[in-house]
Amino acid sequence: MHSLNNLIIEFYDKLSSWEQSVVKDTGYSLAQVHTIEVLGSHGSMRMKELADRLGITTGTLTVQVEKLVKFGLITRSPHEEDRRSILVRLTNEGIELHTHHNRMHIQLTEDITRNLDQSSIDLLTKCFDKMNREF
Repeated sequence: MHSLNNLIIEFYDKLSSWEQSVVKDTGYSLAQVHTIEVLGSHGSMRMKELADRLGITTGTLTVQVEKLVKFGLITRSPHEEDRRSILVRLTNEGIELHTHHNRMHIQLTEDITRNLDQSSIDLLTKCFDKMNREF
């Protein structure tokens, strides 16, 4: 278990470093890009749901959302069925940023799995799926 722990930490560190290097040239913070990623992957959602997915408070998210609205990447509007809730969604510019960033993630995945056969990729996929459900 000790060696698995070390490998997970090493992978996380390398992935985080890669993510930082990719994001630094965009002019946006890593947290802002993560917000764009979640909205791009899951579609529009309530502020509370978005904060939960990001693992941050709604207060912290509000600050991020303000900046992303000013950048023209997302919009806010009252939820149609629950006027007390705010719905956030990507603008066309936000969709473009998400698409570009997602392509980079796909390229990274292809690069790091290049030497794996399909059965290894299938096993890795199953392992990540199970681990993600534990969080």
